[in-house]
Amino acid sequence: MEDKALKAPEGPPSDVERIKQESNYLRGTLAETLANPLTAGIPDDDNRLMKFHGSYLQDDRDVRNERERQKLEPAYQFMVRVRAPGGVATPEQWLATDEIARKYGNGTLKLTTRQAFQMHGILKWNMKKSIQEINAVLMDTLAACGDVNRNVMCNPNPHQSEVHAEVYEWSRQLSEYLSPRTRAYHEIWLDEEKVAGTPEEETEPMYGELYLPRKFKIGIAVPPSNDVDVFSQDLGFIAVMENGKLAGFNVAIGGGMGMTHGDKNTYPQLARVIGFCRPDQILDVAEKVITIQRDYGNRSVRKYARFKYTVDQLGLDTVKQELHKRLGWELEEARTFRFDHSGDRYGWVEGHNGNWHFTLFIQNGRVTDLEGYPLMTGLREIAKVHTGDFRLTPNQNLVIANVTGEQKEQIVELIQKYGLTDGKHYSALRRNSMACVSLPTCGLAMAEAERYLPNLLEKIEEITEESGLHEEEITIRMTGCPNGCARPALAEIAFIGKAPGKYNMYLGASCSGNRLSKLYKENIGEKEILEALRSILFQYAKERQEGERFGDFVIRAGIVKEVYSGTDFHD
Repeated sequence: MEDKALKAPEGPPSDVERIKQESNYLRGTLAETLANPLTAGIPDDDNRLMKFHGSYLQDDRDVRNERERQKLEPAYQFMVRVRAPGGVATPEQWLATDEIARKYGNGTLKLTTRQAFQMHGILKWNMKKSIQEINAVLMDTLAACGDVNRNVMCNPNPHQSEVHAEVYEWSRQLSEYLSPRTRAYHEIWLDEEKVAGTPEEETEPMYGELYLPRKFKIGIAVPPSNDVDVFSQDLGFIAVMENGKLAGFNVAIGGGMGMTHGDKNTYPQLARVIGFCRPDQILDVAEKVITIQRDYGNRSVRKYARFKYTVDQLGLDTVKQELHKRLGWELEEARTFRFDHSGDRYGWVEGHNGNWHFTLFIQNGRVTDLEGYPLMTGLREIAKVHTGDFRLTPNQNLVIANVTGEQKEQIVELIQKYGLTDGKHYSALRRNSMACVSLPTCGLAMAEAERYLPNLLEKIEEITEESGLHEEEITIRMTGCPNGCARPALAEIAFIGKAPGKYNMYLGASCSGNRLSKLYKENIGEKEILEALRSILFQYAKERQEGERFGDFVIRAGIVKEVYSGTDFHD
C-alpha cells in the first residue's frame, strides 16, 4: 500500500487505532453495552465506535456538578446525527425526524453546518428505536461521524435550480459510494441477521480495517455561491458551467477548520485547486484522494491526522502526482470560476421550472417552539401538505423547496399563520451569523456559543445601528472550542471559545470564503469584545470604500494581516 517515495508519519498508533483494529469492523461490544440496564452510559471504547454509527455519548453539563454531589452518574444522553446528502430531505423524512426528536430526544432539532439533522437528549434505551425509525424513512446515521467520509455537502442553490438536481445527484452518489461497507450498523441497530452466502470474512475495500486516520469532509459548490465553504473541505468540488451545462468540477484538496489552542503545529487551512475532472470522474477522484489519506495520514497523533496536514507534510505537488498515479489518468487544467458570496438568500425565489423556493432564517439552526414563535409546529404543518422537498443550508437555515405554483398560496398561508420568518426584519449581521451547539451538551466546549451568540449580537447590533451598518452584510461566527464546527476561520468576525466567558477574536476572512481570519485579540470577555468592535466598526463606517466588505477593510486598514495559508495563521 505504501510507495517508497512517500511515508506516513512515524510513531506508535493512537489508542483509537487499537479500538478500530479490535472492533471487528465497528462492532466492538456495542450490542452488549446497549443491553446493559445498569447504566445510561457506555464505556469509552464503545463510545469511540458509536461515532461511526452516527452518535456521541454526551451528558448535560448544566447539572453535572449537582449530580456528582448527589453521587449520581452524569445525565448521560446521546446526540444522534442523521445524514442528508446535499441537505435534501422529503416531507416524510422531515416529519420523522421531528417526531423522533419529540418522542425520544429533547424536543428540538438542530440543523448542522454540514446540512445534517442532529437530535439531542436521546437515552440509551431509546437509541435502537430511534435509528430504526430513521431507517424506516430511508435515512441513516451511518458515517455521520467517525473516521470516514462524512455527510457530503451541496449548494442548495435555488437561484440556479436547473443545475441543482444534477449536482445534488452527484453529492448523493458520493455519499453512497464512500459509505463504509461493514454490516455492523445493520446488525446492531436494524437486527439484520447474516444472510446465507455472506462471506465469513468481512472487508472494507476502500477503507480497510482501520478506516481513515480522522474524519474526512467533502463539499460541492456551485459558483457564484460558496455557501458550502468549499475551501474548508478535505476535498472540494467546484461546479463549472459552460454554455448552461455542467461541464465538470474543479478539484480542491487539503482544507479543514480545526486546531488546538496553544499548538502552532495545528491550524485551519484552505483547500487548494489542483485541476478539473468531468462529472463521470468525480467518484474515482474522491475514492483515490481518500486512499491517499488512508495510507499516509498520521495514525499516531490524532490532532495532526486530518488530510490538510498530510497534504502540507507531503507537499501539494507530491499529492497531486500520487493522485494521478492512482487514477491512471491526469486531471485537466483547472477552469475559471468566481465566488462572490457565501451566505443564504432569504425569502421567495422562483426556479427555472416555475416552482418556488422559500429560504427561512433559523437562528443557529435550532428548530424549536418558542413563546410567540412556534417554528417547529409550523414546519410540521407545512411538511404535512408540502409536495416538494426541504433543503438544509450550510448556514443552518432551511429552504422549503420546489413549491408548485398551485400550492404556493397554501404554503404562504401556513408561513403567515405560524409567523415563520425569512429573517429580513433582523439585522444583516444576525442573518449572517452561525454558532455551534457547544454547552451544555458538547463535551469539548470551553465556552458558550449557541446560547450566547444571540445575546451578544443584540449588543453588537446597537453598535451597527448607531454607526449606520445595520444592513451591512458581515459574516460572524462563534464556536465553543477550536474544533471549528461553525467554520469560524472563514468568518469576517469570529469568536472561538477559550474558557468560560472568554474568547479569541479573529477578523479578516473574505465574504467568498477564500481567505482565513487572523487573531486580533486573545482570551477576552464581552466588555473587551464590544469595545474592540465599536472602534473598528465605526472606523469601517467612516473609511470604507464603495462596496468594500468588512473583512477586506480590516486588512486594507492594517488592523490584521491577510492570511491565505494555514501555515501563516499563527505568524
